[in-house]
Amino acid sequence: MRTDSKNFIGLSQFVHFYGVVEDRMDPLKTGRVRVRCLGFHTKDKVLLPTADLPWAQVLLPITSSGISGVGTTPLGLVEGSWVVGYFRDSAEAQEPVILGSLPGRPSEVADTKLGFYDPNGNFPKYIDEPDVNRLAVNSDNTKEYVQVHTTDHKEDPAHTDHVPPQSVKLRIDTRITGVATGGMETFSNSKGEDVEGSPQGTFDQPSIKYGAMYPFNHVFESEGGHIKEWDDTVDTTSPTALATEEDRIDYRRIYEKHTSGTSYEFNPDGGRVDIIKASYTRLTNANEDVSIGGYKNVTLDGKYKLFINKSKTEDNHYDIQVGEGANINIQVDKGKLNIITKTGDMNLNCGNDFNLKVGKDYTLTVEGDMKETVSGRRDSLTSGPWKLTGSRIDLNP
Repeated sequence: MRTDSKNFIGLSQFVHFYGVVEDRMDPLKTGRVRVRCLGFHTKDKVLLPTADLPWAQVLLPITSSGISGVGTTPLGLVEGSWVVGYFRDSAEAQEPVILGSLPGRPSEVADTKLGFYDPNGNFPKYIDEPDVNRLAVNSDNTKEYVQVHTTDHKEDPAHTDHVPPQSVKLRIDTRITGVATGGMETFSNSKGEDVEGSPQGTFDQPSIKYGAMYPFNHVFESEGGHIKEWDDTVDTTSPTALATEEDRIDYRRIYEKHTSGTSYEFNPDGGRVDIIKASYTRLTNANEDVSIGGYKNVTLDGKYKLFINKSKTEDNHYDIQVGEGANINIQVDKGKLNIITKTGDMNLNCGNDFNLKVGKDYTLTVEGDMKETVSGRRDSLTSGPWKLTGSRIDLNP
């Protein structure tokens, strides 16, 4: 069967290109970008403005469906990205398709008046170092590069921005330590016995377990500063030999950070650290079970409110059980301890001594009958007058 070769894209000739993305604001919002291609387009933006460059489609991996928004959104490229691809219309060179991007080692900042640069002057962020993320290569480069926006071939001091380094040092420097925990002071009860308290302590944010080695830390960073790390680094004291378990230093982590600083991290030992820079809201529409194998410290700078049985359902109790050998300690440094039962009874069952010590006045009001039963001896000692008033007082009737 004979076919017309003109109907088959690329059958007669395969034409590839290298180029630079200059525009990603696709009016169709399909992920297309405008590319200036080496050998096909001039760098003179007067002769060929960015707006006249052809729109290029971006090839997605097979893990993305490319239809109805299922899979990865094709929005990873930025202005200034170097790309490689081919033309679907061969030598006509009007229908480019991008196969991938090409990281390098920029040696100069963007010249916004020329083609083959980021027209906005935002990229590259750094010069004289690889385009690979600093977190991935564990760069000890701490100097701040200056990103210069140029209006001609010279630096314009009026358009100079300081770009901070991508470093773990900031996280290490802002690590939170010495958070106070609750406790209770030792005090003397009504019998003059010391009741042992529970000393107040502190806790620290776990240390930052970062020790990435190239090429094992897989990093994603958006242009706005959102970061994801999947670090598979396991360091050894003898990289060229099979290291023993004692020689291995495990740096395997998962880290994700919002540009505000809110983040979570899974440490090499399996521990997790969450840092929330603003409010935290959690909504559970069904049941929630929590099991903690160790202890739990909670420190609040503000108020704490707990509402049980908002639905007013029978038997939705609030149960607290403390195992054998432990105490319940409550200390109010300056304030009141208030307990109200609006309609129900209050039952208090003490299996041993009940000691009550009042620093000032003690007032008891009973609006009904009062019954008191003492199985043993009762002693009453009053330093001042004792007044007993009633409509009738019966002593040993």
